[in-house]
Amino acid sequence: MTDTLVPATERAADQAAASPEPKRLFIKTYGCQMNVYDSERMADVLRPLGYATTDAPEGADFVILNTCHIREKAAEKVYSELGKLKLMKQDKAASGGGNMTIAVAGCVAQAEGEEMMRRQPAVDLVVGPQAYHQLPELLTRTARARGERIGADFAPNAKFDAMPEVRGVNGPTAFLTVQEGCDKFCTFCVVPYTRGAEWSRPAADILAEARGLAAQGVRELTLLGQNVNAYDGVGEASEFGEVGVWSLAQLTTALATIPGIDRIRYTTSHPNDMADDLIAAHAQNPALMPYLHLPVQSGSDRILRLMNRKHGRAKYIELIGRIREARPDMAISGDFIVGFPGETDRDFEDTMDLVRQVRYASAFSFMYSPRPGTPASTMAAPVPAEVALKRLHALQALLLEQQATFNASQAGRTLDVLFERKGRHGRQAIGRSPYLQSVHVEDADHLIGQIVPVHIASGEQNSLTGMLLTNDHALKQQATASRAIAPSADRPN
Repeated sequence: MTDTLVPATERAADQAAASPEPKRLFIKTYGCQMNVYDSERMADVLRPLGYATTDAPEGADFVILNTCHIREKAAEKVYSELGKLKLMKQDKAASGGGNMTIAVAGCVAQAEGEEMMRRQPAVDLVVGPQAYHQLPELLTRTARARGERIGADFAPNAKFDAMPEVRGVNGPTAFLTVQEGCDKFCTFCVVPYTRGAEWSRPAADILAEARGLAAQGVRELTLLGQNVNAYDGVGEASEFGEVGVWSLAQLTTALATIPGIDRIRYTTSHPNDMADDLIAAHAQNPALMPYLHLPVQSGSDRILRLMNRKHGRAKYIELIGRIREARPDMAISGDFIVGFPGETDRDFEDTMDLVRQVRYASAFSFMYSPRPGTPASTMAAPVPAEVALKRLHALQALLLEQQATFNASQAGRTLDVLFERKGRHGRQAIGRSPYLQSVHVEDADHLIGQIVPVHIASGEQNSLTGMLLTNDHALKQQATASRAIAPSADRPN
């Protein structure tokens, strides 16, 4: 007898009638913001089947490990977690609590799916980044112990077409994927092999999802993509462009017209895709926040060539200058890899010099570790670990100094803060500045979901402390300090 697939809506109704108590779903997310978004959408697609998320794997009915292949020893960490889940699965079955279904999703699943199921039989199904919309069908088939168990090779548009129209959101901010895949083939990176070629969602689909998010109270969107500023989705004819390919600038302009969407960010960008119209949009579109994550990876032209980055230090520095000319208060964030094969002391000093010139508001830095299957993993002249670690510490000290200086420069200013959640103390609330800094404000828990002017009293290493402008007593206490530490032109932007 062949296995018949039942439509998701019918399955949901049948399961809801048979099992009034929600099933417990636990998702552990590794890695990037794209994976955070993917995990949210996996929860969305499983919700009609009666699954409610839980904070711990113990006793869960369905456990998903949403993996990332970027970090060192990614697969080993997943296998370690699977060993623990295997024991939980056995305990649940032995106690009469039913079956725990275990799935591995994401980039490690894409790269090592068959091997993973062979090595760890406790894994019930493996789902690549483009196939998690297949989870209901795969889950049903697995429960019946027949049919396909691996779904890794599907087109991205099929994934998005199968998503529920209404997303579950929690708070006034949300991620929104607009582009996937990468065509850059940096020699250290596995993304082109696990996420596939660059692909952009149609503008109409993105706008429809954004309207749905706005209707649920979302005020800030962060557009996601492996190379988000390479966005070239099909758009309809409108005041934002003709029928045909839209740029990210056109897309953000259209998104800014949606009632309720007041802030737009995007990540991660590539220097080669930072087009003139996108730079101009930062000057013309007030919804685009003055914060840009623009990875450079190294300040050495020689290392950039070995990385196959397709840009040099001079182009990157010139690009930063043009961006700041368009938006003088732009806060720049970046990514750096130290200890890349063949990196010399001179190469590293070139990186330090670039950091001093650019002046970062924040940055991420890592010591190089080889990813199996990438060209860099076979390169000669590896840098000794102790040398790479010493360089990493020196770079991080400089980046943290710049971050602290940037945060301190906000003291005395009034910034619009989007309050996202309650703080740890009393009526404290925590929000985000336009520059993505965390801002702590007392007596503001009633303002969650709103954008409110806040007087910044001080800037610390990782956050800002502010006060509501209506607090006259607090403002009087800070009046002298505000005049004394007004922002100056030589402070980093």
